[in-house]
Amino acid sequence: MAITTELLDSDFELFRKLIYDKSGISLNESKKELLRTRLRARIERHGFKSYREYYEYVKSDKSGQALIPLLDDISTNLTSFYREINHFNFMRKIIPGWIEEKLKARDMSFRIWSAGCSTGEEPYTLAFLMLEFLKDEIKHWDLKILATDLSTEVLSQAMEGKYDEVRLKDVPPNIAKAYFTHDVGSMKTKSGKILQNKPIVRVAPEVRSLITFRRFNLMEQHYPFKRQFDFIFCRNVMIYFDKPTQEVLVNKFYHFIKPGGFLFIGHSESLTGLKQKFEYIQPTIYQK
Repeated sequence: MAITTELLDSDFELFRKLIYDKSGISLNESKKELLRTRLRARIERHGFKSYREYYEYVKSDKSGQALIPLLDDISTNLTSFYREINHFNFMRKIIPGWIEEKLKARDMSFRIWSAGCSTGEEPYTLAFLMLEFLKDEIKHWDLKILATDLSTEVLSQAMEGKYDEVRLKDVPPNIAKAYFTHDVGSMKTKSGKILQNKPIVRVAPEVRSLITFRRFNLMEQHYPFKRQFDFIFCRNVMIYFDKPTQEVLVNKFYHFIKPGGFLFIGHSESLTGLKQKFEYIQPTIYQK
């Protein structure tokens, strides 16, 4: 059934407020066309006659389940293995010292949070990095990586750990050989398309077991974490938030990072102008 009306300015304002209230994502006027095109297929597929009718459906759903696909549609999930390599190079410099300090303190644990993990390349890269240093001693360490995202669609792919073989282009050959299996098969893309007879790779089970994937909304008032993190990666997520929302989020991160721990943000992001307590280390890297 075709939509009988276009996305009116008044409808856009309603969607914009709903999305902001529920996710913190701030859509300016330039995003109207983006919202229109991303919602149109879903609205037509489910038989809604207008954008307003779809809005009322989402708004009236008390379970919150109708909101999830809406937020999936407006989320952008661009990522790759070893993206923004300077962060991982920085970690290579500091991890040996962290391991030494933890051994002295008899603290055999590492906690890492990948907030906005998309299809999983970031948390898997973090797992590869930790395995570089812990190696055969990994069995003596309590290493846990939490990977969260707002989108259920990307999380589904992340949990499977299946990727097109071309995605390995930035992965060091020794890592690709050690932690990926190769096959020809089918895989589902974010858009829902099934690719058949594709050369695919899958992250090895021992790496997948280090990561817990969960849907999590960074705008939740109360975070459920019982322990603080050594490192939090929240890269290219805050660009979707306005300054007040960024400030609230960064201060929550500060609370949940161990003293001495690090926050990594995206290459186009900065904490400049926000009231927060992190110490600037270098562009996009901050320490508690």
